Amino acid sequence: MIKEFSHSDAASESEETSRKEIQLACFQVGDQLYALDILRIKEVIRPQKLTPVPKAPRFIEGVINLRGAVIPVVDLRRRFDQPVVDGGHKNRTIISVLAGKVIGLMVDEVAEVRTFTRQEIQPAPRFLKGQEADYFLGVCQRDEDLVMILNLEKILSTDEKLDLDQIRTNLNEIVD
Repeated sequence: MIKEFSHSDAASESEETSRKEIQLACFQVGDQLYALDILRIKEVIRPQKLTPVPKAPRFIEGVINLRGAVIPVVDLRRRFDQPVVDGGHKNRTIISVLAGKVIGLMVDEVAEVRTFTRQEIQPAPRFLKGQEADYFLGVCQRDEDLVMILNLEKILSTDEKLDLDQIRTNLNEIVD
């Protein structure tokens, strides 16, 4: 059985395990398809003007101002050590919640939302080692392609989450 997906920290375990189907937003980063439970996604937006953050981790592309909220944006290409290319017209930012805080995830394209049964989802490949293995909850098939299901809570380490909190704190002090 794969690790549970959660809508929020408040979602009960019994609610999670009772879900027989899951809707996943499938998106492209480089040549790979990834997915997130749609209950983890607040919205999908077109790329916004990014403000760089000095001394931020290299995968933090910067911050955006979304309706008055300062949101750090993680470039998933950098996070997954893929070559960075100029953005195309299909690029999107997925607004989600990580460790109780709003975050943006830069992706190359959001392809679709698709419903999968629990039986269609397999454990993450065993060949993944170390921290990378924790990035993924499982894998499923989309036509001929395999889709890696992200474990949003694990794509950043505890130290990296603390770095994001510090960035937020510093920026909020400037804004206030």
